[in-house]
Amino acid sequence: MTMTVHVDIVSAEKEIFSGLAEMVFAPAELGEVGISPRHAPLISKLRPGEVRVKVSDKESYPFYVSGGMLEVQPHLITILADTAIRAKDIDEAAALEAKSRAEEALSDKSSKIDYATAQAQLLDAMMQLRTLDRLRKRGG
Repeated sequence: MTMTVHVDIVSAEKEIFSGLAEMVFAPAELGEVGISPRHAPLISKLRPGEVRVKVSDKESYPFYVSGGMLEVQPHLITILADTAIRAKDIDEAAALEAKSRAEEALSDKSSKIDYATAQAQLLDAMMQLRTLDRLRKRGG
């Protein structure tokens, strides 16, 4: 029997995923982490990117998170994110539009924009598109 760990992925709006997994991959602040059952306790900030929940050798679920917190206990992994979206539910047109708007705002040196906000919006859109691209490459 394969060992599993319980995983909860929660956004500010709702619970996105709750179930058992063999492995979880997440974009921690200092780099990508892979978490298996009975992992040592860990707390880390998350960067925007893909969280992948591997439930079996043949099935995994990709999610996009905009950042947040990761808490690992030996039998429980909790991901608290401002925004969490199933990769298949990402609106590609909206992400492309947001990326375009952010790039335009960053290139306009005369405007009175908040560059930090524009950079965060650009990163968010780019990570959504990368998550969607990875989903397509895996055949999802």
